[in-house]
Amino acid sequence: MPDMSASASLAMTHLVSFAKEVDEDKVTPGVLGFIVFAAMALAVWALMKSMSRHMNRVDFTQVPDPKAEQPEQTPADADADAEPSGQVGKKQG
Repeated sequence: MPDMSASASLAMTHLVSFAKEVDEDKVTPGVLGFIVFAAMALAVWALMKSMSRHMNRVDFTQVPDPKAEQPEQTPADADADAEPSGQVGKKQG
């Protein structure tokens, strides 16, 4: 089995040389920025899942108000409210 310390040392050598190439005047978010972004993404995902679950529970059928209930007219009742057929178009006077 190969010695892990040698490969770890080689990896650190590459990382150190990469770190020297990075401009020290630049501001980068780093690991903390990634952790904060990941936490916010998980929070948004959890909120969307919760909202979806709550919206699925909502009953969108409208219940009629019993106080405002009015009897519906049938087609026969609608004809009775109209003028009699013999008096259509005649003037009274």
